Amino acid sequence: MKAIAIKDFGAPATVVDLPDPEPAEGEIVVRVAASSINGFDLSVAKGGLKGMMEHRFPVVLGKDFAGTVEATGSGVNDFNVGDAVFGVVMKPELGDGAFGEHVAAPAAFVAKIPSGVDSATAGALGLAGTAAHDAVEAVAAEHGEIVLVSGATGAVGGIAVQLLETRGARVIATAGTNEEIAFVRDHGAHHVVDYRGDLAAAVREAHPGGVDAVLHFAGDGAQLATLIAPGGRLASTLGLTADQIDRDDVAVTTIMANPTTATLTKLGEAVAAGTVRVPITRTYRLDDVPEALGDFAAGHHGKLAVRIEG
Repeated sequence: MKAIAIKDFGAPATVVDLPDPEPAEGEIVVRVAASSINGFDLSVAKGGLKGMMEHRFPVVLGKDFAGTVEATGSGVNDFNVGDAVFGVVMKPELGDGAFGEHVAAPAAFVAKIPSGVDSATAGALGLAGTAAHDAVEAVAAEHGEIVLVSGATGAVGGIAVQLLETRGARVIATAGTNEEIAFVRDHGAHHVVDYRGDLAAAVREAHPGGVDAVLHFAGDGAQLATLIAPGGRLASTLGLTADQIDRDDVAVTTIMANPTTATLTKLGEAVAAGTVRVPITRTYRLDDVPEALGDFAAGHHGKLAVRIEG
């Protein structure tokens, strides 16, 4: 099969030809139709996880996938050959990845694609959607509460804004350019603050008593914590912990996205129902993944998708 892989730490991502994978116990093999770029992919490509995870070179990049089940391993009972599925490659080592024509992935992190959802959308939903979902669940925003989303122009932030809106929360989103402002408003933000200026002053002016919760997907987490009212909550996907802020009256949750079948199914149903849109802003061919990684690193808004089949 054709895939995008790195052959050593820090080596450039290139097109390689590899044998088709076989499913291990608890795994399925999927013929991949679509995927997308995540920050994790960029970290692996740059060699940033050296010493943190085992690398089995060549390491095929890519976490998200959507496609059709072609084989199932022993112990897999919930999926059959021919099922349309999406998911995230979650393994203790790096080697198998979604930027290829086939991927072997644990079935515990896979869900069926709901009727009405196309593979391109499903292929960009898994990891970003889960991170957004887990962050929103952690702060448990209630109807009418004020939630500041820092990093609202990214894929995780764009989905989080929508999930907060379904809870009836009032969302303050960070954005800079006119294009970014239009993006966050289109996804449900009620108020926008410019991250390029004095963000803290702008939030305090609008909400002198503080906001109820913060979702930390970008920016200075410690500074953002100063904007939270006593008894508020903060969820961070960037590793912020309670001991890094000078507050004992704010609950801090560090998010490590856990794309279980249950969470993926919930997200897929939300997309099918129209309450969540995956903010795809550009799509690349498999051969162009190295370019896509460069564009991701240079800065973007929304989700960069990858078309692998067709």
